[in-house]
Formats: sequence, structure tokens, C-alpha cells
Amino acid sequence: MKKHNDMGRVTTQGARATWGAIALIGSLLAGCGSAPVGEGESDRPRVVTTTTVIAHWTQELGGDAIELVPLMDPGVDPHIYEPVPADTVAIESADLIFYNGYDLEPGLIRIIEATGIDATVVPVAESVSPLDMEQEGQRVPDPHVWGDVSHAVTMVETMRDQLIALLPEERDRIQQNATDYITQLRSLDAWVTEQVATIPAHQRQLVTTHDAFQYYARAYGLEVPGTLIGISTEEQPSAQTVQRLVDTIRTLNVPAIFAETTLNPQLITTVAQEAGVPLADQELYSDSLGAQGSRGDTYITMIEANTEAIVVNLGGQFTPFSP
Repeated sequence: MKKHNDMGRVTTQGARATWGAIALIGSLLAGCGSAPVGEGESDRPRVVTTTTVIAHWTQELGGDAIELVPLMDPGVDPHIYEPVPADTVAIESADLIFYNGYDLEPGLIRIIEATGIDATVVPVAESVSPLDMEQEGQRVPDPHVWGDVSHAVTMVETMRDQLIALLPEERDRIQQNATDYITQLRSLDAWVTEQVATIPAHQRQLVTTHDAFQYYARAYGLEVPGTLIGISTEEQPSAQTVQRLVDTIRTLNVPAIFAETTLNPQLITTVAQEAGVPLADQELYSDSLGAQGSRGDTYITMIEANTEAIVVNLGGQFTPFSP
């Protein structure tokens, strides 16, 4: 029987895999595309995460006090991610599970809800009131809440509280990590506002492949006149949708449009060619952080890289972020 509290926390009772079985199955499933379960027994609590953004925040807060098991690699699109058997093994072995929620990662959410586990399960994004968007004729919550950095603060605070509940003996350490990181996020939030304000008002038009930037746009003073597909990358644009977007871009004299790192750029490249506008050289990070060493390998550098691309290509004046 599942028990829900007002934060969307879920606990279930069920059989847990032994560490010996976990190690064995993990070795058998190596190379299957999911994060390894790990070798040997650890006395640290195991925290399983879905998206790369949430994994990064978990590491920032918990450090080496936890055993972090991220299920997705950088560059993976959570909308269409297909879980592998190792993901179920990791979920069953977890003490705490952080996932985005609002149906961002439907494949993993189905496993989390169906698997018999004894863990605290937290849909982190659901600590933020969502925007309602249209998808296939229905109104659904937009899951891309981290685009507004003030929402990131709320999500990090939720994660901080859950980690402290898991590790009360590490309260001071986790609290300090959170305080330091949230200070950086608040500075980042103000900086993005300043950067976008340098774009001429009539050029603050953000056109991307899929509708992942509504929170960013609304927080920082941009308009999203159209996208190639909606909030889920499972959608396929029709020829009419492509033509409407081309017409909108021409009508508004949009200076440039943007591809995204997790999506094939072919169709948005075609839109740019048909509309006669540049496709920005820098792809935007939407649903995933970049690979280690890339411009967007942390949440802060992801937001900075996206902001630079948007500001420069829409005619603003960019100044690098200094925390």
C-alpha cells in the first residue's frame, strides 16, 4: 500500500534485493546503457536519481555522504528514455529516489510506481506549481520547471530537506552545502535577468525545437512565439506545423532560432532555411546537462551557456557570469 504526503512523497513496502544479488546482476547488465549499480556493500545511503540535472544537485548537496546512482547519462532525452533492467535493480536497492515528475521521464516513472520498494520517493519538480500546456488536445503540466532559476532554488530546498531526513547526522554539512549553492543560484537568477534585458525588446523572441523554455522565457522577459514540437519530444510535427512556424518567424522578424543538444537538428535546420533566418551555432541544453568538460556540464554552466547563446544571437550584450 502506498502512502502519499503533501510533497508527493511515496513509500512502499516490498522485498529488497540483497547487495550480493545487486552486484551480480549489475555485472551481468554492464554496458546496457544505464548507470552501474556499484560493486560491494556500502554503508552510505543509496540515492537514485533520474535526470542529469537532479543528479548534479544531489551531488552538490550530499557529496560523499551518499552513494549517488544516476540512471541517465548526459545528453539523454528523458521524454523518450527506455529503461533497462539495471534501472529496476537500482530502484529496488535505493534508500531515496529523486525524480523530476510531471511526466518528464515516463518510462522510469512507470517503473518507480510499479516496483515493490522500501524507499522515500520524491518528485522534485512537483514542489513547484506548474504551467499548464496543451499536448495532444489536453492540458498537462509543463515539466521543464528548472528553466526558471528561482524554481531551481525551490527544488534544491526540497532535496536538502529530504537528504537531511535521510541523514540527520549530516544535517550541518548538507545545510551548509545547500546554503552555499542556493546563494550561487540566486546570483545566477539575477544575472540572467540582466543579460536578457540587453536584447532589444522587439527581438526577445525564443524559437526552439521543442517547448522546453516556457519557464525560462516567462521568468526573464522573453516570448515563445512557436516551437517545432510541444513539451514532449515524442511528438512529431506535421507539415502544417512546420509551415506555421516558418510564417511566424518571418512575420516577427525573429533574429535567429535554436536547436537543442538532445534532439536531431535536421527539422529545425529546415525551418531556419525556409524562414531565411540563422540557426544559432550553439545548441541549447534543454532536458539534459552536457557531457563532462562541455559548456553545460553543471546546472549553472548550462544556464550560463544557454543565456549566452540566446543573448548573443538575439542581439544583446553578453557579460560572463561571476558567482
